[in-house]
Amino acid sequence: MNRHVSDDLFSLQDIEQQPKRRGMRFTLNGVLWSLQALWGFFFAGSGFGKVLLYDGALYAAAPRAVAWYAAVPQPLIVFIGICEVLGGVGLILPAMTKVRPMLTPLAAAGLTLTMILAAGFHIIRGEYALVPANLVLGGVAAFVMVGRWKLTPVSPAILTSSRALRSFAVVGAVVLLTFVPTWYTMTNAPF
Repeated sequence: MNRHVSDDLFSLQDIEQQPKRRGMRFTLNGVLWSLQALWGFFFAGSGFGKVLLYDGALYAAAPRAVAWYAAVPQPLIVFIGICEVLGGVGLILPAMTKVRPMLTPLAAAGLTLTMILAAGFHIIRGEYALVPANLVLGGVAAFVMVGRWKLTPVSPAILTSSRALRSFAVVGAVVLLTFVPTWYTMTNAPF
């Protein structure tokens, strides 16, 4: 028999040396993906609601539901909405497709800046109850930015058909789960 062949033909390890699994394992990458998905859907839906205010009738009725809309010009609200929609989609798609994945931390940075500016705006107006939400949203966006920029960046790769199909599915989910309900609520429910 050849001596260079291992005595352990099946490469079995001692069972005691194998790591023991303890339920669900949390990793930084998994936490970042979860936050990217949640914040991406949130910002896309929130931003789409602001984009719908391009309609004059919706803009006129909006201050009854959200008081600060009365203090902001209509084009600025629509611009903020467009930034939030693009930021929300940017948290998910570049990293998922691995096409220009460095756009994900840039989207998170833009959303962080948006929330810092929103917190300042609410402080100036004396709307202190809205500031904690802005700080939490901005803080998590900043965490995603640092996580995807330095801690666990996504490596760029060639776009494959499976990643493209998953991305189309995510865009479809964003449309069905955030855009459609937001549009329906804003166009059919009285403020």
